[in-house]
Amino acid sequence: MSVLVFTENWDGKFKKLSFELVSFASKLAEMLNTSAIAMTIGTVSDDELQKLGKYGVVKIIHATGEGLHFLENQVWVNTISGVAENENSTVIVLSNNIVGKALAPRLSVRMKAGLGAGVSGLPRSTEPFVVHKKVFSGNAFAEVLIRSEKKILTLSQNSFELIEKPGNPEIVNLAVSLEPGIYRTQVKDIQKQTGKILLTDAEVVVSGGRGMKSPDNWGPLLELAELLGAATACSRPVSDEGWRPHEEHTGQTGKIIAPNLYLAVGISGATQHLAGVSSSKYIVAINSDKDAPIFEAAQYGIVGDAAKILPKLIEAVKEIKGK
Repeated sequence: MSVLVFTENWDGKFKKLSFELVSFASKLAEMLNTSAIAMTIGTVSDDELQKLGKYGVVKIIHATGEGLHFLENQVWVNTISGVAENENSTVIVLSNNIVGKALAPRLSVRMKAGLGAGVSGLPRSTEPFVVHKKVFSGNAFAEVLIRSEKKILTLSQNSFELIEKPGNPEIVNLAVSLEPGIYRTQVKDIQKQTGKILLTDAEVVVSGGRGMKSPDNWGPLLELAELLGAATACSRPVSDEGWRPHEEHTGQTGKIIAPNLYLAVGISGATQHLAGVSSSKYIVAINSDKDAPIFEAAQYGIVGDAAKILPKLIEAVKEIKGK
């Protein structure tokens, strides 16, 4: 018996999200009186793999092979389920991001395992196995009982602290040989956005809404984002009006993100928008309407005109950074 945690890597590098997952899996393994095993797919150096060992796993399985360099659901599910079977893993942990949401349901069906999607912490109990999660766009909580012997959990980002538990994990290189014809999808070309921080990867996001009044007023917001090393985002009305590109739209019908800091400027805080950003660790709101719903979700708020507040914020950040 073991807990298997799938750790995604980005061009051979792990991010905070991966270490968060490993910390969670390690603590879960302690609750179950077993051990945690990490696995990743793709080309990763041994030095980078060793970083996972700082958070309590006893083994790291590094799967490589022709055709594993891009996400093809069936191929990756075959690989992960095969490792789970070999390691006698009764619980598999993934992130509740785009990749985890693509893999978890297939794994659940393949392994006849109950699925706890978007959990926000360790189980309330292990016998019975009860997990805790947000529901209704973060406005309520639910306790979910998983009765099956095998379980799949996807962990919401920024819902578990990093817990270092240094060790000397065994690194196992697994060469995966794929059967001809297994691919249902053929990828002919991969184009990645460069020169810009991706919303889904960003630790800090600066976002603007209709309260910015005009696309001509976006300059200070972009300057602040650059100073903070942040990605830029917007509400749906802004992207619908063509003020900002649709790829920056966050919310229930746009990108769902969970940065450490979400700075909402001129965003009222409609339910659909908050559904996409409610998992942010900290939300800071700037709005001229003191009754705007965004203030109910924010940890910190400033009531005032964004056109007057943003220059002062920029000045303060420059002073702190010595620019």
